[in-house]
Amino acid sequence: MEEKDLRQSMGKAEVLIEALPYIQRFNRKIIVVKYGGSAMVDEELKHQVIQDVTLLKLVGFKPIIVHGGGKEISRWVQKAGMEPEFVNGLRKTDEDTMEIAEMVLGKVNKSLVQMVQQLGVLAIGISGKDGGLLRVNKKYSDGKDIGYVGEIKEVNPKILYDLLEKDFLPIVCPVGMDDQFQTYNINADDAACAIARAMKAEKLAFLTDIEGVYKDPADKSTLISELPISEARELILDGNIGGGMLPKLNNCIDAIENGVSRVHILDGRIAHCLLLEIFTNKGIGTAILGESERKYYHE
Repeated sequence: MEEKDLRQSMGKAEVLIEALPYIQRFNRKIIVVKYGGSAMVDEELKHQVIQDVTLLKLVGFKPIIVHGGGKEISRWVQKAGMEPEFVNGLRKTDEDTMEIAEMVLGKVNKSLVQMVQQLGVLAIGISGKDGGLLRVNKKYSDGKDIGYVGEIKEVNPKILYDLLEKDFLPIVCPVGMDDQFQTYNINADDAACAIARAMKAEKLAFLTDIEGVYKDPADKSTLISELPISEARELILDGNIGGGMLPKLNNCIDAIENGVSRVHILDGRIAHCLLLEIFTNKGIGTAILGESERKYYHE
């Protein structure tokens, strides 16, 4: 073997050895991946995310994907001659929009199932309606009626446990029902957080269109690698967190307080961001930890 090829092979071996403690630590543990943003639109990124999750499954993790589809829903709403409408960042969902949303999310769901199975792992796509997985109440935004948007009141994780036990990779579409069996659209971040809480997941990973959490959003050099929830609360109180990051960070804190060991906020625009964050010592995003937790560095 030539010296150049040998160096490349040694580099690959070092990467695998670096990943070993993480594989040992999280073997047979549940990880919930909220999949959305640009990584759902760019075909190359989409395949890379699915490769990451499939690899997690094959090395012993128990991944669950919870996906969004907001951009695709908006595209189809416009195709139907309507204009997407948002109130405080939440999609106003009338009866026609709900019908389109469920159709589009179902299409996205089965396309992800197909991609996973092309990589040799059995996947099953379900919605929050299946097995009573996600039960909701009608959600209001600052007292405003925004239509068929649901706020999760109860998660019945039995169907997910059954699928994991049978060695399937569950892919969840964020649609649920209320007590009258009316269908509601659910924010995918909320759905992922609720499922992670109910299943006491070891990890919850949000794929987003930002690099992570910053001490100063205007200064990209202030990216925080590890963030205990006490410091996360301080950032919120200090007014340093705004926009779409505020509800996401509150979801992270809620998940940690309800049994999830650690939450990762990752830039889904970076190729193989899940593997880089979970299996390398430095990581690339922000890991939010409970006070008794620490990131497992092995340097």
